[in-house]
Order: sequence, then C-alpha cells, then structure tokens
Amino acid sequence: MKTATERFLRYITFDTQSQDDCEQVPSTQKQHLLAKELAKELEEIGAQEVRYDSEHCYVYATIPATDPEAEAKKLPTLGFIAHMDTSDAISGENVKARLIENYDGTDVVLNEELGVVMKTKDYPHLLDNKGKTLIVTDGTTLLGADDKAGVAEIMAMAEYLLEHREILHGKIRIGFTPDEEVGHGVSFFDVEGFGCDWAYTTDGGAIGEIEYENFNAAAAKVKINGNSIHPGTAKGKMINSQLVAMELQEMLPAFENPAYTEGYEGFYHLTDMTGTVEETVMNYIIRDHDRAKFEAKKEFFGKVVDHLNAKYGAGTVNATVKDTYYNMVELIKPHIHLIDNAVAAMREHGVEPIIMPIRGGTDGAMLSYKGLPCPNLCTGGYNFHGKFEYITVEALEKIAQILVSIVNIYDKPVG
Repeated sequence: MKTATERFLRYITFDTQSQDDCEQVPSTQKQHLLAKELAKELEEIGAQEVRYDSEHCYVYATIPATDPEAEAKKLPTLGFIAHMDTSDAISGENVKARLIENYDGTDVVLNEELGVVMKTKDYPHLLDNKGKTLIVTDGTTLLGADDKAGVAEIMAMAEYLLEHREILHGKIRIGFTPDEEVGHGVSFFDVEGFGCDWAYTTDGGAIGEIEYENFNAAAAKVKINGNSIHPGTAKGKMINSQLVAMELQEMLPAFENPAYTEGYEGFYHLTDMTGTVEETVMNYIIRDHDRAKFEAKKEFFGKVVDHLNAKYGAGTVNATVKDTYYNMVELIKPHIHLIDNAVAAMREHGVEPIIMPIRGGTDGAMLSYKGLPCPNLCTGGYNFHGKFEYITVEALEKIAQILVSIVNIYDKPVG
C-alpha cells in the first residue's frame, strides 16, 4: 500500500496549472494527464464505478459499502473531493521537491544560488513543525500541495478502506475536479450522479483546520477607454487611460485591501492590470463574508465607475461585475454533524481542531449551493500559491488517517 506521501510526491510531477480568463473546462489540457492517472490508480486499488470525464476532466469513483446492513440502516453516502489543478500565480512545471528530515527550526535555504530563503521571522509557523519532515520546493516553482496533498490524502484513505474491509461503513464516493483555482471547479461536476448526502472537500491549510464559512465573491473586469494623442499637442485632448485606472484604484478604501485585512474582513483586490494611454484593462476580485457588506462593496465599486464616467465622459470606464460564489455557512448549519464529526475524528488522532473562516473559496462552497453540503478540511500545507509552499510528511499521513476515522464515524444513521 502506498503512503499519502509517496502518492503526493508522484502527483506533483504532473504540471496541472490552470489558466484564468478561459471559458473552457478544463482551461488547460495538461490537467487530463493527472486525471487519467488517478482513474487508472483507482481501478488498480479496487475502487468501483470509476469514471473519467474525458471532456471536462473530472474523475469519480466508489468505495462500496462494507456494512451488510448499510441499506437497511439507511447509512448516508459520504463524499470526499479535491482539485487537481494548481494556481497560475507561479509555475508548477518541473517541481523539484526536497525532504528536510528532523527540521531544526532554522531558516530554510531553498535555493542557495538564487538566494531564496524561507525565514522563520516571515513564516513563524515553521517553528510549529520543528522535528518533523518538511517537503519544500527548490525556490523556483510552487509545490502543489494545493491541492495535490488533498488528492493524495483521499487516495491513501481509499486504498486503506479497500484493503481493510473489516471497517464497516456505507457507500463512499470520491471526486477529483479541474480548474478550482480559476473558479470553474464544479462548473460541470455531476452532483446528481455523484449521489452523496454530504461531502467534504480536502483543500485547506494547516493541520486541524475545519472551514464552513467562506467569502461571498465577485469578479470585476474593468476596461478604460482613453484618448491617445501626441503629447506635444495633447492639452485639453488627451485622456490617459492608465492615469484613470490609477485614479479608480485610489478611490477604493485604502485599508480594504488583502494586505491589511484578516479574519472576516473583506477587500477589493486588483489582481492584474495591462494598459497603454489608449486602453487599460483591470481585473478585481471583491470579497466579504457578510452578504450585506458584500453587496455594499459592489455598489460602491459601481459608484466609483459612475463618478469617473461623469468626470471624463460616458463610456470612458466600462465595468462588468459578476458574482462567482457565496458563503456556504447557512447551508452547512442544518448539517452541523459534518463539523462535529470532523472535530471528533481529529481529536481521536490527537489533533486539536481549528474552526475558522476561509479567506477565499472552495469547490465545496459552490457544491453546497448546488445541493451538496460540503465543508472544507485541512491538507496540512502552508504558503500556497508561491515558491515558499511546504507541507510535512506527518501531516499528509495524519490527515489520511483522519479521513478514515470520519468514514468510521458515519457507520450510523444521522438525524
């Protein structure tokens, strides 16, 4: 039987970076390579009803019930879901992972030649992992723990359950998704075919984290039309779209910015901007846990656009604001056993649960709104979406065990 760590180190060799601003799912064809590999592995370990969606790159499988009275007991069908893609914030190609055994609590030199050092003063959580085995990058790519760690942990759980048929449980479903990082993780997910009462995504951070509150989120695309003219004769005629863009940004609340917010605090975040005098394009994400504050943020953004059009002329600034997902908290509360049982499973393995809001979103948020209540569990990873990403071997293995315990807890009717 392969460990979660062995699986993880293999999965990160697949470049599955997704691509923003792409309507097709998956946004990159290379995600299919890992999907095919996972479908093959699921068949090899004895999973049933393995299905690889060759068009949209989803993988589904079943671990059949071992409790002979599962149907009579009306045991729930429980799902576990993780995403295969990695962020497009930094390269995920040719990942060179390194294991640091018995980590001593000092700064970690990732790449001596390039001077890339992960410092404990910048990342104090490193000290929480003293004595453990770190898995780090070489400082040139992300690691891919978001969310190949979740994939590996679910796969390790699946193999363990299939090899230990003495553990009584109902039907378990597994799902792996593409394009979570670009907001399309469940766009074509077959919720009805998945056939679960409830599910968990395994897509969080440090070990112990349990999340069932997330941001309400919107994406804003802004196009600013300027008027380019030779600077020698520009007086009274030129409108520099780049300067209008800077003005727009300056009108947004300075401290409602990701760099100054935490916990339940929302923000406006300029993700990218390209432009010339003639035309500038800006992309924002707008987020808040509180639905009323979220709606107020979108309204304020619209007022800024209206002000600039009144100042520079109608049509100067065009903005499209589109909601992408909502806070799942109200959909999870009626099924709070999902949280209670995750807490119990963690404590069974000596892990103290940390219930906290997600400062982002997961596939589970959108699945909850599609009728599948789906809170989020930790993967054990840190510093996602960057070259300082890392995870510990101990967390990978412990979380796989916690997933098995959650399955075991659900060997009884709920409600």
